[in-house]
Amino acid sequence: MSETAELANLFPFDPSDPGFRADPYPVFRSMREQAPALRTAPGMWVVTGFPECSDVLRNRSFGHGDGSLVASQITTNADGEEVRPFVFLDPPDHTRIRRLVTKAFSASMIEKLRSRAEELASGLLAKAATGEPVNLMTSLALAMPSQLISELLGVPAEDKPLFEQWSAALGRGLDPDFMLTPEEAEQRNRARAEFDEYFAELARRRQTEPAADLVSALVAVAEDGDRLSQTELVSTCRLLLSAGYLSTAHLIGNGVAALLRHPEQLEWFRANPGEAVGVVEELLRFDSPVQVAGMRLALEDTEIAGQPVAAGEAVTIMVGAANHDPRAFENADTLDVSRKPERNLGFGVGAHFCVGAPLARLSTQVALTELVTRYRIERADAGATRIDNLVLRGYADLPVLLNAA
Repeated sequence: MSETAELANLFPFDPSDPGFRADPYPVFRSMREQAPALRTAPGMWVVTGFPECSDVLRNRSFGHGDGSLVASQITTNADGEEVRPFVFLDPPDHTRIRRLVTKAFSASMIEKLRSRAEELASGLLAKAATGEPVNLMTSLALAMPSQLISELLGVPAEDKPLFEQWSAALGRGLDPDFMLTPEEAEQRNRARAEFDEYFAELARRRQTEPAADLVSALVAVAEDGDRLSQTELVSTCRLLLSAGYLSTAHLIGNGVAALLRHPEQLEWFRANPGEAVGVVEELLRFDSPVQVAGMRLALEDTEIAGQPVAAGEAVTIMVGAANHDPRAFENADTLDVSRKPERNLGFGVGAHFCVGAPLARLSTQVALTELVTRYRIERADAGATRIDNLVLRGYADLPVLLNAA
């Protein structure tokens, strides 16, 4: 068997199958019913149960180790330094960098973005509400968080097309290398190099010319004399772009698509716009934009669901599957936006809980509330198309008709 074929058999499903891409949840249900943690022939553990995924994410017996599992996400800069986003580090390095990033990317900074998010959503939707079919992904779901995060990072308006080009390549590049064409891998690598060079220069400027943006805050943040190195700062910005921006965009897109497939849920939300927080949590659970919370190595002999796992074995954490586990959620395969908000794994849990989750939630709450309270939305005749991705789940095209309510 070739190395590529063996890698493709890591999963007990075909991630490129159009049926799986359209609706992976029956496949996940079948796997979970067989066993919430399965070991495939090449030796990969694939975890689909909610308590089992939660345990792996919280358990320090699992981690990234030497980085071999995520080697495709680690680069080297012009000075020969390893550029490894902190999400792919273990404590204490992860803990140190995350503490500094969280101090700069504070809740108060995020809340200050609410009025700007409302302004952006209002303007984008007014422009899209022509009565003619529009692609909601480009009109709102991608456009709004792209603009918001560009402004947050201090990217000038004239450079925004570069930002969007990099994000597409980096988002596709979150998948394992064997799922990428040579052209896609090259686009990802080129986007990383260009992005890192751009933000390294921006960080250098912000050292002498600070502004009211996140890069300036990351440059300035300190705790007990400790600061982020330029390499750590750049890798953090890349992480926000490759994962944070696109996960927000696809949370908006997946949420709208789910509401359109369940018109009674859309009407409940329209009648209860003050419940946006709970609605977004249910949409996050029901069709998570991040389906895979990465891969981990067993750092020592341990177990999952009572099954022995040897040190060095790899684990894939299928949080999209876990969020449909009936042991954690009543009527788990049913969309119920009036459901009492419960902790799901859409943004992970434990030490690696998504640092950008508050911004993603705020953006989605604002976008969907503006949409359902001020517009009538219908699916257009043209079909929606999904992106070709395993880690991220979302739409490339989501044609809709928008009219003022």
